[in-house]
Formats: sequence, structure tokens, C-alpha cells
Amino acid sequence: MILHPTYFPSILHYVALAQSNKVVFEVEDNYQKQTYRTRCYIYGANGRQLLTVPVLHPVQQKKTKEVQIDYSFNWQKQHLKSIQTAYRSSPFFEFYEEDLLPIFSQKKKYLLDFNIQVHQVLQELLQLEISYSKTKEYQNNSDIDLRYLVDAKSKETYNLGSYFQIFSDKYGFMENLSILDLLFMEGTNALNYLEQQQVKFI
Repeated sequence: MILHPTYFPSILHYVALAQSNKVVFEVEDNYQKQTYRTRCYIYGANGRQLLTVPVLHPVQQKKTKEVQIDYSFNWQKQHLKSIQTAYRSSPFFEFYEEDLLPIFSQKKKYLLDFNIQVHQVLQELLQLEISYSKTKEYQNNSDIDLRYLVDAKSKETYNLGSYFQIFSDKYGFMENLSILDLLFMEGTNALNYLEQQQVKFI
């Protein structure tokens, strides 16, 4: 299975990971704007909320692994506050908050390294036993190529099972948010949820 490492990946991303025992992260691709490489969606008091990691945009096209994060303003503090505001009353937020704090305090230079760190933390919190490696050159073909999941503009729906969400009485159930939403709502049951999803990937 080949995937792009992304920022607090979507639930669908982890459904795919939960159905595998090994993943290869594509790290030799050319950087593209407006993808899940730099963004995720959480469920806030006003509905679906976008969090975006700012990057230093190169003059010419670069590989994703060369893209650097912009720390000219404290976006990490802003993101952490948004997550705390959205989920502080969720059933399992307090169990995971401390484990997530290093993500918002350490300053990784490169976006790729940052997203790998996010994955490592989430893998541990989800108790997901899966090994990963990185591509050494751009992969033109793969048995299970799920790199398309990085497309944040895709309108594809996958009929993921519903679970309790704090603000669902106001806005209804929201599918395929960041894995953080599932983790804070379901806790240790999150992995079981991921493994039970009957998703047919393209």
C-alpha cells in the first residue's frame, strides 16, 4: 500500500492503514497546494473547521520532502487552541491531549518530517501495529495505490459508519474528518471502528 503522509490524516486514511500491515509513504512526489499534506478538518462548534499548516512556498516546483514549514507566526498555538476548544468536552480528549502536545511545541523544519512525526504519534495512540517505509524514487505503479486520498478537494463519499460527535445535534454527522475526531470520541474503540469499515478503495 502506498500513501502520502499528511497532517492529522483523514479517517479514511486510517481505515486503509488498519486493513494493512505495511505501508510505503511516497516522499519523492512534487509538492501540490491545497491537499491534505498541509490541512485537516475537525468538528468545531460552528461545524467543519479547517486547520492549515503554512509552508514557505518555493519559487519553482519542489519535491514535497524539500518544502519547509513557515513559523513566522505561531500557528501551532492556534491549531492546539482550536483542537482544545472543539474537543475539550469529548469523552476521551483528556486521555490523549498530553501525548499530542509535542507536535505543537517542536518545530520540525520540513513538512514531510512533521507529517511523519504526526503519523508516529497517532499510530501509537491508536495501537495500530503497522510498519512503514519511504520511497527512494517516485513510484509509477503500486499494487495498492492510495495516493489519491491526499486530494482535499475530492467529493467522493465512502459511507463510513457513524459514531457519536459532540455537535451532531446541530450539524448532523460529518464523515471522514481528521482521525482526531474519531480518537477523541471513541478512544480505544477507534481501531475497532477502523477495522470494521467495509470500504472498497478504487
